[in-house]
Amino acid sequence: MSDFENTYNYILSRLADIDQAIHKLNVGHYTLDVKVSQMGDRLSRVDAKVIELEDTIQEVDKHSKDNRKEMGRLEGCQKGRRVGYKCYLVYRNFEDYAGASRKCMDRGGRLAMPRDRKEQEAVADYVKAFYQPGNWPVWLGINDLRSEGLYLFDDATRVSYFQWRKHFLSSQPDGGRRENCVAMSSDDGDWWDHYCDRTMSYLCEFDDRVAL
Repeated sequence: MSDFENTYNYILSRLADIDQAIHKLNVGHYTLDVKVSQMGDRLSRVDAKVIELEDTIQEVDKHSKDNRKEMGRLEGCQKGRRVGYKCYLVYRNFEDYAGASRKCMDRGGRLAMPRDRKEQEAVADYVKAFYQPGNWPVWLGINDLRSEGLYLFDDATRVSYFQWRKHFLSSQPDGGRRENCVAMSSDDGDWWDHYCDRTMSYLCEFDDRVAL
């Protein structure tokens, strides 16, 4: 009986130890669950702060872009030529057609789009005076990229007035499907079609809010 009692007591002791270990393990799991929950709450708060910060950054970026556009528009009207409700400014930096279009938009304007003879003559006079006595081409916001021979302004409206160069040696447009973007020569204001990836100066136009 003594050996049996000893074995029985040993088993009870081991069971008690196991029960205590299980209790400690449960307590540990509970503590871990609490910490995981707390960490989840902290992460949720961090995520909310990150979202709030991203919104703030986007808002600041928007204000910055708006300010750059307004500064560009003011520069265009102060340094350039006012014509009716528009201002025009030549930029000497060389860009391809797409790059010139982006630069004008970043400044709050667009590539120049002379819509009638009056605007064309005023723009040609300004560009000629700007480069005189030299002769340099400048990009206008006109192309037939969408369909060969269908010339559209950069705002997708159709061009109805044209100032193509007419000469028995080199009448324009003469580039076919290869040359789809339009530039104006500074000496006479005539239009030429060019490869769109050619780099040259460009002419931006801006809304003149003072005139408006």
